[in-house]
Amino acid sequence: MSECIVMPVELLAAFWAVSMLFVLTPGADWAYSISAGLCQHGIIPAITGLLLGHLAATLLVAAGVAALVASVPMAMTVLTVIGAAYLVWLGYGMLTAPASSLSPKASAEQRQKSRLNWIMRGFCISGLNPKVFLLFLALLPQFTSSRGTWPISLQILTLGWVHICNCGAIYLLVGFGARAVISSRPQAAILVSRFSGVTMIVIAALLVAEQCRH
Repeated sequence: MSECIVMPVELLAAFWAVSMLFVLTPGADWAYSISAGLCQHGIIPAITGLLLGHLAATLLVAAGVAALVASVPMAMTVLTVIGAAYLVWLGYGMLTAPASSLSPKASAEQRQKSRLNWIMRGFCISGLNPKVFLLFLALLPQFTSSRGTWPISLQILTLGWVHICNCGAIYLLVGFGARAVISSRPQAAILVSRFSGVTMIVIAALLVAEQCRH
């Protein structure tokens, strides 16, 4: 009797390792997680938004929509420009109004920001990043198998969920780690906030530059 394989475990384990390597590479998601860590109530909503963006990319790849978008150069260009512009806007905001600290005054100001605002910003950062779509489009199908009893789309969703779990674990560590290290250092909080802003602007420039080369 042939063995019923839902999804090859070795492929799942290999993807977990590859996914973790990507997640451990600092980028716009890291910068946003750090900035959220400087605010008293921002970490969970911000990271929820980031993860929802990755979930949207996973669903698009599983549905085949991402492949269609990637095949249209103008669509990728528009997505890149919108995503880069959004990163520049966020980065500029961090540079001109950096987090001052977790003092009572700063905390009161941050409490006025709605959870929805943090979630939507995080969703736009990861959801408008063309790198996420291209990464998922190129990576996820390689770790699927026709030997599995699950359809390819369901295998892609499973792999996407593994990646989302990796992202959640690392981003939470980054966000709460930033809070623990910087909470008692007001000047450090300002410097880190400005550094996060510069990082977002640089990433936006790199996205546009790479798109222009294609």
